[in-house]
Amino acid sequence: MDELTKIVSRASAAVIAIDQTTAAWRAKTDLSPVSVADEAANAVIMQGLACLLPGLPIVSEEGRCRQASLAPGALYALVDPLDGTREFLAGRDEFTVNIAIVWDGRPRVGLIAAPALGLVWRGIVGQGAERLRLAPGAEPHQASEISTVCTRQRPPEGFVALVSRSHFDTQTDALLKRLPIATQVSCGSSLKFCRIAEGSADLYVRLAQTCEWDVAAGHALVVAAGGAVTAPDGADLVYGRVIDDFHIPAFIAWGHPTSVQETLDHLQRSRRT
Repeated sequence: MDELTKIVSRASAAVIAIDQTTAAWRAKTDLSPVSVADEAANAVIMQGLACLLPGLPIVSEEGRCRQASLAPGALYALVDPLDGTREFLAGRDEFTVNIAIVWDGRPRVGLIAAPALGLVWRGIVGQGAERLRLAPGAEPHQASEISTVCTRQRPPEGFVALVSRSHFDTQTDALLKRLPIATQVSCGSSLKFCRIAEGSADLYVRLAQTCEWDVAAGHALVVAAGGAVTAPDGADLVYGRVIDDFHIPAFIAWGHPTSVQETLDHLQRSRRT
């Protein structure tokens, strides 16, 4: 885990070295932006993973591996070298570097670095999760603080719900209006998973299509911290969907597993009324 942390830290340094306000960028075929910072971080991560885990297949948003043999049971890395490129280019601090290790269709290890905040979250499913206060480029032993993080049960007054700043959609809005929401907060990138993992938020709903590399690291982190990430009906998410070009139709991240069935029951009752 420390070696993986070094990789995300070095990638964070590569991102933060680039001026957000003048960074060159272009639109990809899906019209999403990719910047020189995405490409710089991707180069660092690809090299680092190749040295640390030689032969491991790597699926990255920038330079995807499209192996027909990559079945749901495969062991592979999922990488989003700069999640929140729009936030980065807008000069905000809500952008992250993401690495996940997936095995048997499920993310088992997740690391998310927030370069502008000097923070790294990391978790192993079944072994817990941590937050490190770590300057970009620094090594784990140089962290000024390492804290165990865990999710929380839903407060009595209702969920603190996180929504995407750039990809909020009408379906998600409609579902949230049927839930006991105390506060709704807009946030960019996979930081939303981090806030759930550390117990400062309870729910993150996204009913629009997204990609595995956007979700996997946060999925592993939230589960390692005691939460859950599921399809909207409560079913498991399956990763390694080569046939679907690594797309995930929709998901919900929950701060506490007990919230899953309670909320699904609540939604069912609201449909009947």
